[in-house]
Amino acid sequence: MWERVFTSLSPGFIPDEAALERAAAELGFPLPASYRSFCTTCGVGLAGDQFRIAVPAPFEACDLITQAGIIAHSVGSAIGMLADGAEPHRFDIEDGDPSIVERACFFGHGEDGSFLFWDVSGSDGEYDIWLLAPDLETIRFAGETLGDFFMTVTAPTALLVLGTGAEPLPARFEGVTEATLARSAQAES
Repeated sequence: MWERVFTSLSPGFIPDEAALERAAAELGFPLPASYRSFCTTCGVGLAGDQFRIAVPAPFEACDLITQAGIIAHSVGSAIGMLADGAEPHRFDIEDGDPSIVERACFFGHGEDGSFLFWDVSGSDGEYDIWLLAPDLETIRFAGETLGDFFMTVTAPTALLVLGTGAEPLPARFEGVTEATLARSAQAES
């Protein structure tokens, strides 16, 4: 499937099934089927020259559990700083349902400062994907599956998710190998 989404696909570090199961247990919900497929085909890397999807990995910089926590904390802190004290921060949500923010599990980020999250209320093996824009106010529906998301942002429909004036992203995935991740982790120690 991912070979149809990305015309150029160079896989990176691939987590095994045990790592996916551990991550699901720690998060407290099953990982979506499209995400699991992405992890076991593409792995760690840069999609469309823009998005990094966190996967269960022994490297904090790309680990799903670590990144979900860091992104949630960072977004919460930034929103706290944006609030003027008189009124709470308000999101401009595409379908108007502010409760999706309470059900968010962040799993990826864009080079432009955007964030991807699942609305973990789904029950059919997938969760709707949403994009929190770099302004930390605009939330757009991004797809029913991870495949839908990447098919949308690599086509002229990219502006529906990425915003007015957005150009389609290149349909490529550049993986980051385990050796590169290990060197980076060692350098940070």
